[in-house]
Amino acid sequence: MGKPDYFDSYPTFAMSRDADGILLLRFRAKDGDGPVAYSPQHHTDWSRAFLDIAEDRENRVVILTGTGDSFIDDYAWDRPTVDPQMWDQIIYEGKHLLRRLLDIEVPVIAAVNGPATVHAELAVMSDIVLASETATFQDKAHVPSGSVPGDGVHIVWQELLGMNRGRYFLLTGQTLSAAEAKQLGVVAEVLAPEKLMDRAYEHARALAALNPLAARYSRVVLTQRYKRLIDEQLPFGLALEALAGLDNVRLRRLAGKSTAL
Repeated sequence: MGKPDYFDSYPTFAMSRDADGILLLRFRAKDGDGPVAYSPQHHTDWSRAFLDIAEDRENRVVILTGTGDSFIDDYAWDRPTVDPQMWDQIIYEGKHLLRRLLDIEVPVIAAVNGPATVHAELAVMSDIVLASETATFQDKAHVPSGSVPGDGVHIVWQELLGMNRGRYFLLTGQTLSAAEAKQLGVVAEVLAPEKLMDRAYEHARALAALNPLAARYSRVVLTQRYKRLIDEQLPFGLALEALAGLDNVRLRRLAGKSTAL
């Protein structure tokens, strides 16, 4: 089983695969092997990388995790969002980001190694969600930052937490501890940090040992509802997020403030 070319094509991912076909996919900084400060490069890379991963039939199981002590806990968005053309790019990538993650037709395991406060949905949409005792879950990039939670978080968190709890979570910027997330059914297991990856690989090896079609088709049937919800609701949510974002630009201009972002 050789190393595919795409493993080195995305600077914001570190990828490796073992002899069992278990792909370890680690989120990392855009300029080095450190924790993620979420940027436009991540948005672009991830929407494309998930497609390459989905098309590679040598992948038997995928493990998602972060780098260092966090899953994704910071952002450094420096792409101007002042015109419809730029929002068009964001919407295009945003539509494909979650859909292509779901199009990976092998089991996906999340090993949430620390705070997941930006794009936490990438973890909690996984088939098996494991969390370190140090993990927390939040959506701090939308309502707490003056943005509409329309890029898929409105779908995922209401689906996981229920309508009322999901809306509360998004509108208040609530932070859930790993223990709270387990109690609410968001994660399946909470583990000591040093045991997290061993447990992820334990699950991955069991799934990789299945008949490949049984494993693949299990992923397909178990994600069909998410795919339908994403297809129905994500474009609308992204459009409203863009409209409110452009109005934020208008208000900043009226106030005489910078409109760089």
